[in-house]
Amino acid sequence: QVQLVESGGGLVQAGGSLRLSCVSSVRTFRRHIMGWFRQAPGKERVFVAAVDWTGGTTRYADSVKDRFTVSRDNAKNTVYLQMISLKPEDTAVYYCAEDRDGLGVTPSASSFEYDYWGQGTQVTVSS
Repeated sequence: QVQLVESGGGLVQAGGSLRLSCVSSVRTFRRHIMGWFRQAPGKERVFVAAVDWTGGTTRYADSVKDRFTVSRDNAKNTVYLQMISLKPEDTAVYYCAEDRDGLGVTPSASSFEYDYWGQGTQVTVSS
């Protein structure tokens, strides 16, 4: 059974930092695109960031550019989201997702492209 397990969420003051981690149980993780999405209360799930299978190509939502950094460690089947200069509007449940069609494909911002999802980790930024 495929499992993606996020960790690292929590409560932080505005301007603070957090690093989210997501460990995948998928054997072929190293060939897959990995993405991060978030869902704020009462809103739909939206794209945050994604990284290709090599770690060399990344993609970000405009709202997080220059503040968030996505990276991966294929030896550990883990993807990270480093978040700095956090704002109250970053408050949401953050989900990692895995796209099996990773080789030679540009990371997508569409949730429909992702095949596996984690349960999410809560990030709360206080003002």
